Amino acid sequence: MKNLFFKGHGLGNDYIAVTPANLTFKLTPRTIRALCDRNWGIGSDGILALVPSKKADFGLRIYNPDGSEAEKSGNGLRIFGCYLYHTKVTKKKQFTVETKGGLVEIQLEVNTKGEVTGATVQMGKASFQPITLPCTLRVPELIQQPVKAADQSLRFTGVSVGNPHCVVYRKKGEKWSREELLQIGPELETHTIFPKRTNVQLAVPTGPRAISILIWERGAGETQASGSSACAAACAGVRLGLVKSPVTVKAPGGTLEITVDPQYAITMKGPVMEVGRGEMSSAFVSSLGKIPPAKNVDPTP
Repeated sequence: MKNLFFKGHGLGNDYIAVTPANLTFKLTPRTIRALCDRNWGIGSDGILALVPSKKADFGLRIYNPDGSEAEKSGNGLRIFGCYLYHTKVTKKKQFTVETKGGLVEIQLEVNTKGEVTGATVQMGKASFQPITLPCTLRVPELIQQPVKAADQSLRFTGVSVGNPHCVVYRKKGEKWSREELLQIGPELETHTIFPKRTNVQLAVPTGPRAISILIWERGAGETQASGSSACAAACAGVRLGLVKSPVTVKAPGGTLEITVDPQYAITMKGPVMEVGRGEMSSAFVSSLGKIPPAKNVDPTP
């Protein structure tokens, strides 16, 4: 059958999973935006596309709801594992996945009903001075750098976990508001210091092994949770001496358990759930090129 889709979420961060070889249309920026649109399409925080891989059991391409491509997604990887198992692409509970942000290993948690309820993902190593991190670390030894956004003088830690992150910590006992996230997030995402844009986390340590974060994702905006954001914030917190591993990372959608080893190799553990699956109607597929683009988004295919 053609044009089948699967939808799942990890702590409220939802993705649509598809196999491009079984679609009658191409995944272009315009069709991706249409699929992700919550009024005109299926609605999601992104698209997970199963592709061939020569390096791993499976290959994955990840697309943001604005049509751009992401290198890695922690919640997306858990959902992708759920998709592969529930749709019988694989019977394995442990396998490797190649992403543009590196190779990862997924271990699924399956209950007695055969439902995937969670996953542990070996996310690779974090880097604080990577060539791939789209920002200029002016002083290599400086883990926090000054930046100004929304008329605030801030200090951020640049982290790559296969995709770029800008982590801004406040002191224990202080808080970030959603209003601040909506102001600071988009300004930091598109700040000139990040020529390829970046994900943003506003973080606060809440205990010796716990932090709280608000998340602004590159190409998606505010999200309830983000696996790679949780990993980046945990690694930054450990590097800054604010928390110790393992770290419980609380986002608006729920918590993830992040383990950071001495070399900053990351293990992420968290829940996942299938929302549903179905077949796109022929009328919807025919309309994909006609759905209005979102505001302030390049309307080109």
